[in-house]
Amino acid sequence: MNMMRGGGMGNMQNMMKQMQKMQKQMQQAQEELAEKQFEGTAGGGMVKVSMSGQKQVTDVQIKEEVVDPDDIEMLQDLVLAAVNDALKKVDDETNQTMGQFTKGMNLPF
Repeated sequence: MNMMRGGGMGNMQNMMKQMQKMQKQMQQAQEELAEKQFEGTAGGGMVKVSMSGQKQVTDVQIKEEVVDPDDIEMLQDLVLAAVNDALKKVDDETNQTMGQFTKGMNLPF
């Protein structure tokens, strides 16, 4: 019976090492995502929003021809759509990048 416990401890130590390695890789992936820039667009590129991987808007570009003082609502809608497009791109890449760490894991819970 002692042999089984000893083997179990060795497996546990190995699993802990693997978890620590995965944690370092996850942290590195998160840092790389945070440094990336994502661009969302709307109105065929009339409005562009740049965003960091931490979901901070870093730039907004609006083409002059889309600015209509009589239709402010359309401009607001385009800005919202561009921001949401950028957010979706950040979320998609985050899910794809971070999903690799949980895929195929058999965690005993």
